[in-house]
Amino acid sequence: MRVLMLSKACIVGIYQRKLEAIARMGVELLALVPPSWKDERGETSLERIYTDGYRLETLPIRFNGNFHLHHYVGLERRIRDFRPHIIHIDEEPYNLATWQALVLARRAGAKTLFFSWQNLQRRYPPPFGWGERWALRHVDYAIAGTESAAAVWRAKGYAGPLAVIPQFGTDPELFRPPAERRSAPFTIGYIGRLVEEKGIHLLLDAAAQLTGSWQARLVGSGPQKAALQAQAERLGIAGRVGWQDWLPSADMPGQYHQLDALVLPSLTRPNWKEQFGRVLVEAMASGVPVVGSDSGAIPDVIGDAGLIFPEGSQAALAENLRRLQNNPALRHDLARKGRARVLARFTHEQVAAETAAVYRALAGTTE
Repeated sequence: MRVLMLSKACIVGIYQRKLEAIARMGVELLALVPPSWKDERGETSLERIYTDGYRLETLPIRFNGNFHLHHYVGLERRIRDFRPHIIHIDEEPYNLATWQALVLARRAGAKTLFFSWQNLQRRYPPPFGWGERWALRHVDYAIAGTESAAAVWRAKGYAGPLAVIPQFGTDPELFRPPAERRSAPFTIGYIGRLVEEKGIHLLLDAAAQLTGSWQARLVGSGPQKAALQAQAERLGIAGRVGWQDWLPSADMPGQYHQLDALVLPSLTRPNWKEQFGRVLVEAMASGVPVVGSDSGAIPDVIGDAGLIFPEGSQAALAENLRRLQNNPALRHDLARKGRARVLARFTHEQVAAETAAVYRALAGTTE
């Protein structure tokens, strides 16, 4: 079974573990990615790290960084040369790249699927609304990252087969607890984009209420960085807050070993709510207790393996941080539960196996 996957997300090296796992399941896989992708953090280039058993190739992209309008140059020729049975479009159904791949797949006689994180029922102006409805009518299968995303597409009229599978898992050998437990000071971490909807300003406000020995470590890049640094100065905690720009994905496991707690204080907005929170899974795999707001999918990801607070509540976040700071036994218990939850639900191998099962269903085979 030949599968062509079109995925800008797979420029991230650690995500390529899933592709290796899919290839081990008897899939002849060609993954096409752009040479780079631009977002709030800047431009991320392809990290070619895990490439055993499948082909990882680049394809030029137009409108890099434009979520809705980006599309690929030379895709038709790659499809013609590879002759895939299935084209896995790792894009939302309202994007031009999805429509491009669907049209070319129909010409080539290949089955199709798209992947979606979209967990808000948004209406798009023409031509995006028209293209979305066309895609929902013509795609052969859909994968949604969460149950809430699946509900969006059912509500929008998608009637075909649908599976709920995270886009990626995590590697529990790469992200694993450190050999030795951390000593003081209690270190609070945030890893991700520095944007308003991630609620990092609430984390700084909550941390400023703590007493005793503590520090915070913020890893990431984005347009809010200067404002957040100024906020730390106003709160009188600038000396306790460390900043690290975004790092290559292979350097991330060591970042979690510097933390006693990871916080994801996301805030729901009219056009966004937390879609998954990958850093939560990486932290739990690394034996780091997690604290998350109740925005979007965060409670479903954390389950009973971390602490959840009402989004926007600075006081509740501060109380959760205080509990972890003062209770090493609670930190140890949540670290154990978090690791177990990842091993049970969120590994690359599990995601790959479920994805390969979708491929088999599309191809009409059980092998």
